[in-house]
Amino acid sequence: MKHILKTGAVLIAMASGSAMAADNGILVGHIADITGATSSVGKPYGQGIADAMNYINAHGGIDGRKIIFETVDYAYEVPRAMAAYKKLTGSDKAVAIQGWGTGDTEALVNNVTKDEIPYFSASYSGHLTDPLGKTSVKGAPYNFFYGPSYSDGCRGLVQWAAADWKKKGGTGKAKFVHMGDNHPYPNSPKAACGAYAKELGFEVLNEIQYSLKPGDFKAQCLSLKESGANYAYLANTAGSTISLLKSCETVGVNVQFLANIWGTDEGSLKTAGDAADKLAWVVGAATWADDVPGMKLVRDISKVSDPSGTEARPVHYIRAICSVYIMKEAMEAADKAGGITGPAIKKAVEAMTNKVPAGLEGVCLPSTWTSEDHRGTTTVKVYQASTRGGAIGMTQVYTAEIPRRGEWLGW
Repeated sequence: MKHILKTGAVLIAMASGSAMAADNGILVGHIADITGATSSVGKPYGQGIADAMNYINAHGGIDGRKIIFETVDYAYEVPRAMAAYKKLTGSDKAVAIQGWGTGDTEALVNNVTKDEIPYFSASYSGHLTDPLGKTSVKGAPYNFFYGPSYSDGCRGLVQWAAADWKKKGGTGKAKFVHMGDNHPYPNSPKAACGAYAKELGFEVLNEIQYSLKPGDFKAQCLSLKESGANYAYLANTAGSTISLLKSCETVGVNVQFLANIWGTDEGSLKTAGDAADKLAWVVGAATWADDVPGMKLVRDISKVSDPSGTEARPVHYIRAICSVYIMKEAMEAADKAGGITGPAIKKAVEAMTNKVPAGLEGVCLPSTWTSEDHRGTTTVKVYQASTRGGAIGMTQVYTAEIPRRGEWLGW
């Protein structure tokens, strides 16, 4: 009924047939980017989703029922995600989906609302946080994600930058610039974060675009150098960030770089080397090196695809586990309330207050959702890298508690 396939470095669990899934288990979708433009972070996140669900199945499932899922690599192409979703809503409808990108997740908002399927995405777009459509164009009542939104993450970085500017003795207005591809994901926090940067006294410069796909970005780096920016927010994923940092090092850019939650990880810092030194970015859960109680469960889950237990997992893998275990506990609550259905799972998530899944203490940030506010957490942990001389270090330097302003809902 279940096969393990290997695609690159990612193990993928497959269901043998939807009828079998409907009869014997709980059908859950898993839409991932394994080979597309964001695969540098999509692979470890997708692996974390698959490992967590397989681990749950090996340890009793959801009240004795197994999660049946198929990992679909949509290669970061929205039409392929739409096709995968259509398959998941066929004769045997998935009760929940673990999804991925901003473009596809936002494109599916109306679908998952109509079909009443909770969609736990790896897109942290602020547009997904307004379930009732109070302040945004449309509500997203069936969309959830674990971690701070892209907008709140950027706001947290701007808070740190304001403190950093003062600490360094900066005079006048520090200059802030948004950098990223012209795409729903990098664009998601641009207006919200720019407005907050102005509120904190920054001069906000015109954005500089660079591709999500790794490349030679010397031209963009020269534009950055000429702009006189003091702080540059990198809105793309890790593969693109590496190229940008190396290109900017080549042309002698002296800017404090800030990266979003997908903008770097342990492996990317090693690859970028000296060019990543002092990079500040958002980390949304514990890291592999942290000595906290919940890391025992994380390491046990990791052994699903790495029986030796020797592979150090990046931060994205760990956040994936948090997402799955939020879903798991919502399913268990739904089951106790009468049945595992989409509306029941949604209701269970919206009843969670300061939720840390059992066994993941110290790993996942306490999260709260309500029927009116899907900002699970507004806590932003800022880390800074030290990469000079080949030694890779990452240290938490700041924690921002972003206020839950009503006008920021859905933004």
